[in-house]
Amino acid sequence: MDPQQAGSNDTVYSLRQIVDSLTDQDPRTGEIVPWLAERWEISPDARTFTFHLRPGATFSDGTPVNAQSVKDNFDTIPKLGTLAVLGTGYLSGYEGTTVVDDLTAAVAFKQSNAQFLQATSTFSLGLVSGASIAKTPQQRCSEGVIGSGPFVLSKYEPAQAITLTKRAGYNWGSSLWTKKGEAYLDTLAFKVVPEAGVRSASLTSGQVDAIGSVSRADEAALKGGGASLQARANPGVVFNLSLNNSRPILQDQKVRQAILFAIDRKQVADTVFPTDTHPATSILAHTTPGYKDLSSDLAFDATRARSLLDAAGWVPGSDGIRQKDGVPLRLTVSWFANAATNKPTLELVQQQLKAVGIDLVLKELQIAQAAQLQRSGDFDVLWGNLTRADPDILRTLYSTQLANAYRLPPTQLDNILTDQAAEPDPAKRRDLVAQAQQLIVQNAYAIPVVELQTELGVSKNVHNLGFEASSRIQLHDTWKS
Repeated sequence: MDPQQAGSNDTVYSLRQIVDSLTDQDPRTGEIVPWLAERWEISPDARTFTFHLRPGATFSDGTPVNAQSVKDNFDTIPKLGTLAVLGTGYLSGYEGTTVVDDLTAAVAFKQSNAQFLQATSTFSLGLVSGASIAKTPQQRCSEGVIGSGPFVLSKYEPAQAITLTKRAGYNWGSSLWTKKGEAYLDTLAFKVVPEAGVRSASLTSGQVDAIGSVSRADEAALKGGGASLQARANPGVVFNLSLNNSRPILQDQKVRQAILFAIDRKQVADTVFPTDTHPATSILAHTTPGYKDLSSDLAFDATRARSLLDAAGWVPGSDGIRQKDGVPLRLTVSWFANAATNKPTLELVQQQLKAVGIDLVLKELQIAQAAQLQRSGDFDVLWGNLTRADPDILRTLYSTQLANAYRLPPTQLDNILTDQAAEPDPAKRRDLVAQAQQLIVQNAYAIPVVELQTELGVSKNVHNLGFEASSRIQLHDTWKS
């Protein structure tokens, strides 16, 4: 119940509605535009960002959204550490915030930080009240937080439902929103319905107004029932096999590359995911600023995968699984039931890897275990993605100078990731981001598989339900007929 700690897309759908951000990002152009901040200045070295806040905004407990609240939030988020891995990464090198006056906050960094302005548009840096900051991280997750957004938390039933109600008097929305003032809808109810067929039936029968995680098998029925399908690829890091590069088997580049070439990404996209889902063509999705097409480096080539494993000394056993020094080529992938596509995708990948002699064991865990598992390093492979409409998401995940959850060795990649985050020149930054993508893919530090396409089934009675820049939903402008 804390957007600064949230990592699951489904959680973000609801919590995005209760917090405002300093800025917003236009999903069509990527431009950063005003929200709580009316305007801002950036120092030539991109180390200091001065925000001028709009007057009159308050948190739902009545306390003001002012420069001191900006400082309190940004001072606190890094202390959450890996509990807030996204926000902590966005604020790496944070030196402090100066309260220039009540509505002016100057945020300073120890080094240039070109990615920070976009970061201020994200839910991870959405502002919460002083009362919420005073709670423990665990209390914030279980009890919820107080934001300044157009909706407030009304009820939380773990693993069942989240209910939000409209914030009376709200009048400081994003400059991208078409409606001024309060939201249209009085109540938002988010219900957990794990079964795809039940979700679809609930929409067609009118029990719910919109559903997420639309099953490919249900698309035709939903359209036939009058529902519309709205889809957009999530920017950021694609669904991938996130390798623990410190594991002895995975320290061998040939093995990692063999996994990369053994996967038929088009078959995965066309078999499991919604219509028009893109196979991965880089570690970044094509909707991410700075994306570089590396499809030739990710071409399916089972013959090449087998040759790499031969060269690495892995010999096929009687059961087809390769062995080396009596040890089978076996890896366990941990996955979470937070998306209906996860299990069938991994079962298909499991078959593809078995065809070249790699035994992939599937291990289901609860999404609440994800952060702890990453911190512990007690895994071979994790399945997942991470959404952000800025290429600095690569530094968050793959710099050894940050959390380094996937235990990459220190290489030139670190310097490139650091340099792109500090580079104020957009063209130079794009070049650095392209180099980073190439190093990650060609060294197979992670195995890109398929882009996450957020697809919603929406009732014909629902209007103006759209995607923001990170392909999550913003419900202030949404209304029903």
